[in-house]
Amino acid sequence: MVNLKGITGALMVVAAILAPTASFAQSAGLPAAQEITPKGALPEVPRDQSLILGWGVAGGTSIGATNPWVLPGYTHQEGNNLLFEPLMYFGIFKGEYIPWLADSMEYTNKDYTALEIKLNKDAKWSDGKPVTSKDVVYTFEGQMKRETLPYHTHFDQFVESVTAKDDLTVEVKFKQPAPRFKFEVLTEKFDTGLPIVQAEWMQAQEDPTKAVGVDQIPHSGPYDVVAWNANQKILDLRPDWWGVKAGRSAEPAVKRVVVVNILNQPIDTVAQRLVNNEFDSSVDMRAQIIANILEQNKDIQSWTGTESPYGYLDWWPNSLWMNDSLPPYNDVRVRKAISLAIDRERINEVLYDGAKIATIYPFPLYPNLQKFADSEAVKAEQAKYEPGKFDQEESAKLMTEAGFTKDGDGLWAKDGKTFDATIQAFETIHGDIAPILAEMLRQAGFDANVNFGTDAFQNMVDGKAGLYLFGHGASLFDPFEALNLFHGKFSGTIGSAAGNNRFSRYKNPEFDAILDEISPLGSDDPKFQEGAAKALGIYWRDVIDVPVIQWLHRIPYNNHYWKNWPSSTNLASGANGAFWAHTGLPVITALQPAGAK
Repeated sequence: MVNLKGITGALMVVAAILAPTASFAQSAGLPAAQEITPKGALPEVPRDQSLILGWGVAGGTSIGATNPWVLPGYTHQEGNNLLFEPLMYFGIFKGEYIPWLADSMEYTNKDYTALEIKLNKDAKWSDGKPVTSKDVVYTFEGQMKRETLPYHTHFDQFVESVTAKDDLTVEVKFKQPAPRFKFEVLTEKFDTGLPIVQAEWMQAQEDPTKAVGVDQIPHSGPYDVVAWNANQKILDLRPDWWGVKAGRSAEPAVKRVVVVNILNQPIDTVAQRLVNNEFDSSVDMRAQIIANILEQNKDIQSWTGTESPYGYLDWWPNSLWMNDSLPPYNDVRVRKAISLAIDRERINEVLYDGAKIATIYPFPLYPNLQKFADSEAVKAEQAKYEPGKFDQEESAKLMTEAGFTKDGDGLWAKDGKTFDATIQAFETIHGDIAPILAEMLRQAGFDANVNFGTDAFQNMVDGKAGLYLFGHGASLFDPFEALNLFHGKFSGTIGSAAGNNRFSRYKNPEFDAILDEISPLGSDDPKFQEGAAKALGIYWRDVIDVPVIQWLHRIPYNNHYWKNWPSSTNLASGANGAFWAHTGLPVITALQPAGAK
């Protein structure tokens, strides 16, 4: 049970933030080079016009990095998503595109080799200059030319040319069919997508990937950074934001956004500050903690109100991964035995009060993906391979066939060594599920425990022995990107970095051939659906990894000062609830004062 009593010794940064006479430098204790200091005293903003968020603010050299091309210092997850905007957002739970800088973005032929973008005529930068096709061309060509930028590989693989047909029209031509480029690259959702930068300012820099400036860098979003140090970041509303005139949003009621760094604050301190109405929201919580918060403060809600499971479906379903090229994990009988030892129904009962969160899929069941999962072709593959089956006897039979016998402690062993089923995981997010999985594996005879150490992620990357509890940050609309994680071209070698989400090092020419065949096809093409179902069947047949749970973000939303938070019954913003990610702007601009009628 989380202790929510008292906050003696907690960082009382909110008081300092809202006190206009306080010295920003003194409050942080940082040298001038490591902060953004306001020009004079910050104007007073009433508490009921300020949105105070318990997130995380990067320190050190990244302070001041608001340019999306400054990597890794720039991050959208600490408020920069309020500065730079995309062509479009995607409302995942409504299954629809949300036009933003662009009014439209459409493929102009049936083979997905040409795309036309039409910009909004009212879109403007913070310096008053219009957002034009030149800015889009510069942004795209930058990704094509600069290997350090996050979408360089996508542009290099697919894009042949980018042309400004007029001030508001951009034509993109592709080297090969690119049916998912519009969604995967050009549209912002969750943690992915491409913000547009101003060509004129970037071209004037000696090296635009090292330009940091805050005051001078033009941005299209409605907020300006006015102060920033290692403890907090403050953004104030610009009254001349183009989005209001263009009808993208009503005049934002949030006049100031304060991002408070909670990275070094105990979780009970963060919880108490929510209960005390000092925070309007925070990063997500474990189920027991958010249940306590909801009990303590009736103004606070979760995505599912005050009822379990409290969270919304994230794009990061978790599996037990393993290095499929490393003995004995390279034996499909062993991988199947591990899957058969997992009681998914029990996980639902113990962790989620009966909610159906356990999964058999490597992708989240958003509307279009749920439709795919419910198709006859997928159901046939599921019936054939029974990926969610729990059967300790069958698990034991497979381990025996693989040459293992149980030792005196009842653990599977071979050549004098027990089978290493150590689960590499992260205590802050897997502290509830990892021990349960380890216990289930032990009951089935596996030498299982949990490593929450600082080396856990590196062990995954290096392909070391054991199991890896991690998610699939890939598919959102169709299953291709999740399945493509297992394409042989991403397999890597033992002892080398396999790349995030490609820990399995799986290689199968049959699987690769199916993916290569369906890659040029649109999501609604029957041949795509048929091929994707076959690939998913191979995923289950070969137990490439062991799917365990859909991932939930359990985020507390405080209605004391603000209402109209996103929830399962309120999709007004069209965005997912983790508004520290790319889709934060539609969430924040949709908020209304709690006293408003």
